Amino acid sequence: MYERLKPWLFRQDPETIHDRAMGGLAWLARRGPLLGLLQRLLRLDDPRLEVRAFGLRFPNPIGLAAGFDKNALALRAWPALGFGFVEIGSITALPQPGNPKPRLFRLPEAEALINRMGFNNEGAEAVARRLAAWQAHGPLPVPLGINLGKSRATPLEKAAEDYLKSLSLLLPYGDYFVLNVSSPNTPGLRALQEKERLEALLQALTGYLQGRKPLLLKLAPDLTWAELDDILELSERYGLAGLIATNTTVQREGLPLAEEGGLSGRPLARRALEVLRYLHKRLQGRLPIVSVGGIFSPEDVWERLEQGACLVQIYTGFVYQGPLLPRRLCQGLLARLEAEGRGLT
Repeated sequence: MYERLKPWLFRQDPETIHDRAMGGLAWLARRGPLLGLLQRLLRLDDPRLEVRAFGLRFPNPIGLAAGFDKNALALRAWPALGFGFVEIGSITALPQPGNPKPRLFRLPEAEALINRMGFNNEGAEAVARRLAAWQAHGPLPVPLGINLGKSRATPLEKAAEDYLKSLSLLLPYGDYFVLNVSSPNTPGLRALQEKERLEALLQALTGYLQGRKPLLLKLAPDLTWAELDDILELSERYGLAGLIATNTTVQREGLPLAEEGGLSGRPLARRALEVLRYLHKRLQGRLPIVSVGGIFSPEDVWERLEQGACLVQIYTGFVYQGPLLPRRLCQGLLARLEAEGRGLT
């Protein structure tokens, strides 16, 4: 069905279609009986798929990456579609409209996207109110991650205060939190990955959390190995719960569209895998790694898990493959586990 709809969908503006899809999912998320039917059709629960990481239980290792549901509009729809965890955001302390449109572009021949959204979101206070309202419907059946970004209007020197404001407002609602300093679409943000600036951030956020909730760090794929080594040293020193590798890339690798922004999808897969392998080799299991970037098939998921990831996230693959993708990934993973005669844990 989705393959038949896709040509029509892809003739329309990418952000317009995304917003309409989110509107439909938000409507669905508030329709209990219909949501239950969808869950029975699409969700695949099997104890062999369960993963335990940073103190949490994940029904399966397939997560929705940050950026799709920035404002937690469709929160209860994602588990029904088969996701094992959901990450909302990026959320900033101040509400902001993001960068001027157009800011989202498809590259169908490469199964890729370029975005320069710029952390468009309603702000931490509004999202906290929405999460409180969702809680009234009962606990989410999968872990909820909250991805935190820096407000565009906040200077780098006050970044820690900005992140702390968001974290304090959202702390009751997230099962884990992600420090996003790796988006290429907020001016100067990636400078927060530099050792001294990052140390100041980690010191402030881990000092505030005091271990109450897991804190992860999301990495850019464009860092050098030396820069990654500095980040790994800080991550272990400040007791981070894990790493997410990777965000979108500013590299284009000969792709025809020259729009500015972060590239995701199949062209990112090779670099995301390289970074995963490097991190796994250096860490030797000391920190869990969530792998994201160019994941489209069960074979992709298996490769990431075999190369050191404990969980994976999808975004662009979901756009190109459609809403059945989480179930197909779980089915393929189960088939591989049956062939191997084991589970994930």
